Amino acid sequence: MNFLGTIVRFVVSAIVLMLVGFLVPGFGGLTFFSAILAAVVIAALGWVMERLFGREVSPYGRGISGFLSAAVVIYIAQWFIPGMRVTILGALLASLVIGIVDLFVPSNTIRGRADRD
Repeated sequence: MNFLGTIVRFVVSAIVLMLVGFLVPGFGGLTFFSAILAAVVIAALGWVMERLFGREVSPYGRGISGFLSAAVVIYIAQWFIPGMRVTILGALLASLVIGIVDLFVPSNTIRGRADRD
């Protein structure tokens, strides 16, 4: 993925996080710049989780394990983002909403060709 594609991916992720913050109770406190920082932190934590536990247990994995690991990553991310507030229920609901958004914009499209190989 090129540099511009990476920037677009993080901007889209930030917009989705702001939308989730608007829709989901127990998830909030994000300005646009903190949402971009949250997108970077969530991507980094997801990468670490994928390296430690494998693709199926990563936040990008499908099924219940991917859903739960995404919720854990979102919950942990609040410790690194100033002003971000997430409850456990908020992290679970945010993971669900982000998973639904992923149905319409598949992560393979967003993450680029290298992940599909």
